[in-house]
Amino acid sequence: MIKYEKGWEMVKKPINMDAVRQDKMISRGLKFNQLKLISALHETKQISAAAAILHISQPSASRLLAELEKVVDQKLYSRNPRGITLNEAGVVFAKRAKQMLRLLDDTNREVKETGSGVRGRVNIGAVTGPALEMILPFVKKTRLAHPHVELSIAVDTSPKLAESMLNGQMDFYIGRITEEIDPRPFQTKLIGKEPFVLIVRKDHPLTRNIPKTVQDCIGYDWILQQPGSLMRHAVERYFAENGFDMPTQIINTSSVMMTLGIISQSNAVAPVARSVAEFYRNYDDEGFSSRITLLPVAEDLHVSDYSLIRMANVELSPASKLLYEMMQEQIAGYTAS
Repeated sequence: MIKYEKGWEMVKKPINMDAVRQDKMISRGLKFNQLKLISALHETKQISAAAAILHISQPSASRLLAELEKVVDQKLYSRNPRGITLNEAGVVFAKRAKQMLRLLDDTNREVKETGSGVRGRVNIGAVTGPALEMILPFVKKTRLAHPHVELSIAVDTSPKLAESMLNGQMDFYIGRITEEIDPRPFQTKLIGKEPFVLIVRKDHPLTRNIPKTVQDCIGYDWILQQPGSLMRHAVERYFAENGFDMPTQIINTSSVMMTLGIISQSNAVAPVARSVAEFYRNYDDEGFSSRITLLPVAEDLHVSDYSLIRMANVELSPASKLLYEMMQEQIAGYTAS
């Protein structure tokens, strides 16, 4: 308890222990370079590589790491023949360090954007189908309305987009929270299902002998995403639920361009997002659009619902918040139509 005088009275006021504990690591000598170092070690697993990222010597990095262990009063890593391995405490600290560094970067970005009109950089992402169906018109709208906002767009799988968001490299994305992702750090706004279609080249034998079901397409090569992927799981589930035999002649690739290239030059069949198929089929050029067509089967094939996703407890910068709200408006129009 602390006593202080107020007039003639002695007043007791309890110590705020949280305030005392807040700067414990700082008082022990925590440095920003130590946060950067442990974050880099989490990625590289090597002191030499982490030192290179920080533009310091390896002995200096080793010294910083030793000092950091004294600050936190915990062993953070162990050595192995290939480098180092962060232990459980080291991984926890590294993840927190990334969050602290990201918060500083976000603060710097927000300060720069404040009072200078709508400016700054916004990092967004999407899985392939929504990237064509929703991000392309969104980009057109934002460039007209806010030409001074710099957009960075990533197209990837949902797990990789979620990882980028957790690492502070993404403001929001359109995709999913898949089973291997902890949903607690995220805030989601449901959009809807992602329909898939089967495509072949325009002069494929199946365009002359129109298939009645997917079973009629089994005798050809099929181009699928890797086993365990969301799309692959959706296709396998569709076959199982409808009593169809899975194809035995499979080419695995997650590349849309490779899929379209193989389709245009072979008798292969491929399930792709409807928005992707229609984009390339309707695009007026002499490339893929003149070579692919949609098969009138498996029209109820779809992947699980996707959403607009952002971090739940992270404040967006002014520019990011503005574009996020614009995307929400676009989604509202999309789901209403």
